[in-house]
Amino acid sequence: MPTMLAGRLTAALLLAVSPMTIDTTHAQERAAEAARSGARAAVPLVIAHRGASGYLPDHTLEGYALAIELGADYVEPDLVATRDGVLIARHELIARHEPNLIATTDVAARPEFASRKRTAVVDGVIEEGFFASDFTLAEIKTLRAIQPLSERDQSFNGRFRIPTFAEILELVRRKSAEQGRAIGVYPETKHPTYHRDLGLPLEDRVLDELTRAGMNHRGAPVFIQSFEVSNLQYLRTRTRVKLVQLIDGDSVANDGTVTLAPPFDRPYDFAVRGDPRTFKDLLTPAGLREIATYADGIGPWKPYLISSKCTDANNDGQCDDVNGDGRVDEADRTLLAPTTVVADAHAAGLLVHPFTFRSEQRRLARDYAGNPINEYLKFYELGVDGLFSDFTDTARSARFMFLLKTRPELAQCLTGEQRGRACDALR
Repeated sequence: MPTMLAGRLTAALLLAVSPMTIDTTHAQERAAEAARSGARAAVPLVIAHRGASGYLPDHTLEGYALAIELGADYVEPDLVATRDGVLIARHELIARHEPNLIATTDVAARPEFASRKRTAVVDGVIEEGFFASDFTLAEIKTLRAIQPLSERDQSFNGRFRIPTFAEILELVRRKSAEQGRAIGVYPETKHPTYHRDLGLPLEDRVLDELTRAGMNHRGAPVFIQSFEVSNLQYLRTRTRVKLVQLIDGDSVANDGTVTLAPPFDRPYDFAVRGDPRTFKDLLTPAGLREIATYADGIGPWKPYLISSKCTDANNDGQCDDVNGDGRVDEADRTLLAPTTVVADAHAAGLLVHPFTFRSEQRRLARDYAGNPINEYLKFYELGVDGLFSDFTDTARSARFMFLLKTRPELAQCLTGEQRGRACDALR
């Protein structure tokens, strides 16, 4: 089928699907799973955000492998399509525009591709750069990954290739066999509307790769996530793997309110079809019940669960540098009480996997006293079912502490006095 025709047919399907048409067996299936397990998993998942991105460039086989060695339960590839329709793992640092290669690869320094630089509209925002859909896979394979955050180690820039989704699945299969444990994949379909309009719809491509890897079934360690809604609804008609609705926001106001501004105010497919609902509407009890008709969980930006406020002592509308380090950042903010989002989501039968946890001092509220472990513990104690982290080892260490606090008998597993399935929580 010609690519553009496939895109138009997928578009028609996406627009035609509504919560009322979703197969009701999904809710029944989840209820049966809950009955078999007796309760939600007692051990929250550690999801390696873009691999071991706190240490190595994002979305590289080496980064995913390091995250697995550090104990990640799942690795998260952000998927975009090349010009010849191959899924690769890539993201862009700015404004969540992952089709743009400029900040996370060495493409800007490659003279042979200088003519590819252009402007494009991604989710309603004009940006300049180099876009994956303008490159074949063979061309992509000549590029090398770079670390997009200047505060992180730059010494690995230019050393690692950009992997395909198929290569990531093969790595996970091999590592699972080596380590004797099921390692999962948590792919995100990036900008589904954008790719659909290019004639490069992502959904069936993702499912095809999962099928080839033997992972397109309910019991597979797979979550597919998206910030859009209609593509998840479409996926629910095509697969039984677990789906997660991502929930975004623009910023956090002085008083801790999550603010909404395009393109972070609503799923982009809502914006295209004129649906006035925002991400906040999806987090109401009614919104969560609707999500439960097609998805298994939510992936909310963490301020929706626990936010923070800043100090404005002179009432000039600006946050103060409370700790006196010469800059105003998260370290100057104090935590607010947790919201009811976790409880509300669980009441709707949904898992909760917030994003993104990082260890840099400037990203940690004052209450955490500069120790990222304290932030993880706060969210584990709130009852999240997993979380996305740039630093798998820190997330795992905090989880050990959380489990030892809540299940003291596991201390015998650490010392070797007890073995067997009772100790699986600490694997």
